[in-house]
Amino acid sequence: MRVSWPVWRALALRIADSDAREDFLGAYAPLALVGFLVLWATGLIVGYGLIFYGIRTELRPVPSFGGALYYAGVSFLTIGYGDIVPAGGSARFVSLLAGASGFATVATVTTFLFSIFGAFAARENFVVTFGTRAGAPPSGVTLLETYARFGIMADLDAVFEEGVRWSAAILESHLAYPILAYFRSSHDYESWVGAVGALLDASTLKLTLIEDGAPGHAKLYNEMARHLVRDLTNYFRFDQGDHAGVERYEFDAARERLREAGLSVREADDAWEKFSALRGTYAASLNEIAGFFRIPPAQWIGDRSYLRTHISAAK
Repeated sequence: MRVSWPVWRALALRIADSDAREDFLGAYAPLALVGFLVLWATGLIVGYGLIFYGIRTELRPVPSFGGALYYAGVSFLTIGYGDIVPAGGSARFVSLLAGASGFATVATVTTFLFSIFGAFAARENFVVTFGTRAGAPPSGVTLLETYARFGIMADLDAVFEEGVRWSAAILESHLAYPILAYFRSSHDYESWVGAVGALLDASTLKLTLIEDGAPGHAKLYNEMARHLVRDLTNYFRFDQGDHAGVERYEFDAARERLREAGLSVREADDAWEKFSALRGTYAASLNEIAGFFRIPPAQWIGDRSYLRTHISAAK
């Protein structure tokens, strides 16, 4: 999939209209998947066609180059019209090999597609259910605020535990099948990158700002998700950095929201220092992933141009 990255980036940047861009990004992965499979099958047919053309004297009637490609195609697809037949041992062997390759290709593609769409469905099931708890686009602050207002902070550990399993599944499937990363959510303002980021921010706030409850599950998720972000960053060769990606006034606003929701929060200066240090271990890489895949901007994740505009206006 690495060869498709320049195409993805170039085309996405050229589309100014947001709705048209979303339509393109939504169709890109399925079309690319089908295109790669067609290219694979075409390459096999052309390869066998070249072999048949090299031993064309063992075919009856002796075909032209186009006829050799045609015979390779009907052999690969196991159609076998009988208008061209192998007459020599080498031609018969290659004909059997081409037919076996066709069967193997169909079996491999079927298994591959089931794996791809199974992993996609599992990923999106969590994204959709997570959106009911963290909003759309998802936000780590909203997740904590929602659980605090409903008085179910004790259930937050189950969310982090579920997130560990979900993130581990993404890490395994998206490195095994990188094209999965290009598949977009079918729901507006939601994405798997946004869900990872929101949960990461929630766990970071839980570890550095919130005094209520034990931090164990938040710590486990934070480590798992940072592992996910780091491995995806290395695989896709994104830039890395060590900045928090959040301004102090944004952190203070989040702290106030959580305090008003009924949570016990730490002193602002000390919490900000710890928060910015921990978020700096993943924020830059996460925003590189979010920016590349053009996810719907979420709180603290994705397009931060609004923040630069805000600061410029304030000056």
